Amino acid sequence: MTNYNKGIRTVGNVSKETMELYLVTDSTGLEEEVFLQKVEAALQGGVTILQLREKEKSTREYMELATKVHAITKKYGVPLIIDDRVDVALAIDAEGVHVGQSDMPVDIARKLMGPEKIVGATTKTVEQAKKAYEKGADYLGVGAIYPTTTKVKTVLTSVDTLRDICNAVPIPANAIGGLNKDNIHVLKGVPIAGICVVSAIMKAEDSGVATKELLDRWRYEKSTDHSR
Repeated sequence: MTNYNKGIRTVGNVSKETMELYLVTDSTGLEEEVFLQKVEAALQGGVTILQLREKEKSTREYMELATKVHAITKKYGVPLIIDDRVDVALAIDAEGVHVGQSDMPVDIARKLMGPEKIVGATTKTVEQAKKAYEKGADYLGVGAIYPTTTKVKTVLTSVDTLRDICNAVPIPANAIGGLNKDNIHVLKGVPIAGICVVSAIMKAEDSGVATKELLDRWRYEKSTDHSR
């Protein structure tokens, strides 16, 4: 695996710096060419880690799209994470996989992916977070903080619970769920590594501009957060 954490002290296979702006893709209603253009524009805009999420595609279709996305992410030195499908991640030699509470257990995903790949997990409680860390997760996606417009079923997580999770485990934790440049201020004071977004970038008219604006706002919020 490409060493995305060279020179940075980390716990696991991913650094907090890499987790700063995590894009989860959504190809709904987009032609493949437009989708790939949006992905590349987002990477140009500053996305630091990217998850390809496809719930409806066949295994072959998922692999074919993942191969094309991986070619783009490698140009920018950004890790590609495959949602849910360990087989697809292994088949295209992606940098990692992300599993939810109803997906493959973290410890099995870790066993299949090996020690050098990134394994992320979705958690909503401190208990789930501790278990995911103990089973081998490198990072956590915590939420949803706000209701989302994606097709994924969401259960809201409070900012207080997010803070408790961050303080309970040594691996990076990111907030996810309905976040955009106008509401991320609610995360000020919470020791998260970064934010995960879908619609704020994927549904923007210009995903590159949207990414830059979001990253600028997030960095501003962090720079004015005196609790850090």
